[in-house]
Amino acid sequence: MTYVKWIFLLLVAAIVGAFLHYTLPQTDIVRIVGTENRRIDFGENSIFWASPDVGTTGLTTRDVRFIETVREGGRPSVYRNEDTGWGWPPYFKLDSSNLQAEARDLTSTSAAPQWVALTHYGWRSELLTIFPNAVGVRPVDGPDATTIPWFNIIFLTILAAIVWAITVRIIRFRRNRIDPILEDAGEAWDDAGNAVSARRKGVRAWLDTWKSKPRN
Repeated sequence: MTYVKWIFLLLVAAIVGAFLHYTLPQTDIVRIVGTENRRIDFGENSIFWASPDVGTTGLTTRDVRFIETVREGGRPSVYRNEDTGWGWPPYFKLDSSNLQAEARDLTSTSAAPQWVALTHYGWRSELLTIFPNAVGVRPVDGPDATTIPWFNIIFLTILAAIVWAITVRIIRFRRNRIDPILEDAGEAWDDAGNAVSARRKGVRAWLDTWKSKPRN
């Protein structure tokens, strides 16, 4: 039973961790090399794409903005640029057009690089054809620029405090309310079992009085 409990807790922790890793903002130091619009036909991976721009009609195929970048060392990294609107995750991003213009303005070459801090959420998977969604971009001094994820630190600290407070209250409630009830129920069950055993012994003793006694 203990192994099942720990496996269940690890599974819940993995699901929550993956959800937070996908949803919380991350920042990459990259160099923008191009921007474009692509016609995308959505299929089984549609869950990983945001809704259409606010005020437009949702279709199974539509144009999606993309920001093409290169990391230090030459590894490419591509981001989509979609509004999140009022849905999930709650970035309330309504300015994907403006962000595309900012990204295009920060485009640079390897000969004269302009490094930027590009904030995004989501994952990149070539197998599933999904891209992280860019939510902000700003110029930085170089590829070694350091960014501190203050929002993630504060959010995770508050979340940990909430989880700890709930856990402590559940343990306290179980210790003060549930455990005494279970103990009383166990004692009542034991008393009932003892009473039944005593009755059985009494019945057996009474039946023994009706048995024929051996003759001398």
